[in-house]
Amino acid sequence: MVCLGNICRSPLAEGILKHKIKEKGLDWEIDSAGTGAWHIGEKPDTRSIEVAQKHGLDISDQRARKFTVKDFDNFDLIYVMDTSNYRDVIRQAEDRDEEDKVEMILNEVYPGMNRVVPDPYYKRAGFEEVYELLDKACDKVLEKYNK
Repeated sequence: MVCLGNICRSPLAEGILKHKIKEKGLDWEIDSAGTGAWHIGEKPDTRSIEVAQKHGLDISDQRARKFTVKDFDNFDLIYVMDTSNYRDVIRQAEDRDEEDKVEMILNEVYPGMNRVVPDPYYKRAGFEEVYELLDKACDKVLEKYNK
């Protein structure tokens, strides 16, 4: 799960999907990162922590990190939150196989539409709205890959 700073959207996506796979007893590795390095080592935004807690999730143990080229080796899928994140991650891909791992997360709900998960950091969208979008997307991820 990748967003800009790894403190708002991607930590929520990580927490939601981790919770869902735990409930299903799946052995998947889920992580999140940011395309920027501003918040490395920081906890998620308090507003992300609060909305997660409202839904019974604790994401307060997560720490921001920057996306690296090694993530292409470590993960089968790389979900990004918006088109800027998509471009930043694709730019680091070394070949077509790595590029094919990258997908806009809301394409799981709205195939091929490349809808973005709005960035709530500057209140362009509410954290609850972001949570609901990511929750739906994570349900679709489970439906698609838990066969």
